Amino acid sequence: MTEVTGAPADVLHTLFHSDQGGHEQVVLCQDRASGLKAVIAIHSTALGPALGGTRFYPYATEAEAVADALNLARGMSYKNAMAGLDHGGGKAVIIGDPEKIKTEELLLAYGRFVASLGGRYVTACDVGTYVADMDVVARECRWTTGRSPENGGAGDSSVLTAYGVFQGMRASAQHLWGDPTLRGRKVGVAGVGKVGHHLVEHLLEDGAEVVITDVREESVRRILDKHPGKVTAVADTDALIRTEGLDVYAPCALGGALNDESVPALTAKVVCGAANNQLEHPGVEKDLADRGILYAPDYVVNAGGVIQVADELHGFDFERCKAKASKIFDTTLAIFARAKSDGIPPAAAADRIAEQRMAEARSAR
Repeated sequence: MTEVTGAPADVLHTLFHSDQGGHEQVVLCQDRASGLKAVIAIHSTALGPALGGTRFYPYATEAEAVADALNLARGMSYKNAMAGLDHGGGKAVIIGDPEKIKTEELLLAYGRFVASLGGRYVTACDVGTYVADMDVVARECRWTTGRSPENGGAGDSSVLTAYGVFQGMRASAQHLWGDPTLRGRKVGVAGVGKVGHHLVEHLLEDGAEVVITDVREESVRRILDKHPGKVTAVADTDALIRTEGLDVYAPCALGGALNDESVPALTAKVVCGAANNQLEHPGVEKDLADRGILYAPDYVVNAGGVIQVADELHGFDFERCKAKASKIFDTTLAIFARAKSDGIPPAAAADRIAEQRMAEARSAR
């Protein structure tokens, strides 16, 4: 059953006609004093309390924000299941430009809304929110992760997110080329922000040839200045995916990177990146397979961050988390094996494994 709280009429169509479906609860939050408008979506609590970050983004409409929250929450259910966590999936989005409207008052109001759910949803960082923001939210809500070490948290989760993506990339190399290394391979990284710049470090250490792009010139410049002569930059994502001799494409920005326009243009043989919801619509995974492009499911390989924030709830230990994130290598290989045995794309194989775990949990309850 889906529960909707405070839904205005102009978003009901989006909410009830979403092709994602199956969400347990959706809460639309508004605090006039601070200007807060937010959506909290809980997709599933079959495996435990829903866990997922808070995205702060200037959506064009409330309906667009609801759609994104639904999509992201569903993705978190699958991500947490594949990561072996005792958590379901949820996500929150705050509507607005964080550089213009983010205030302490707004974050505190948001924390009160999360707290009102009584632990059914545990929040963390996402696009537009940072460790310092979670420290503020935590003042009103104890179900907050991604906090600073000074405030009992684990700090920046992008470190292990990048490490997990690198493990997924190594597994892809093992499956396709018979060797779990990117040495001598050309890897294109689209988005070198919070996660992408850490991924670049892993790739360079492994001996890869790295090509990057980002909409923020300062992010590109940071990488080029740190590694002069070792990294190449191109103008935009379109130029990156068409780069001659590219072996691996790593989307590490916003979702929808794999679509009807980008897939036919890809020169890479592997897609493995940190961005959520990389497949713009159902069927793209088959298009990739038909072109002989190996796709490492995004919610599997980018689970390092959620592994970290989940551990924070029990007393954070970095080495323990890193050991769990290392298993993304084995999980990715298992998905490729299942895809081959079932004759389906890796994305479908990952979905089947995740859905089986959630179904078993519901049956056990």
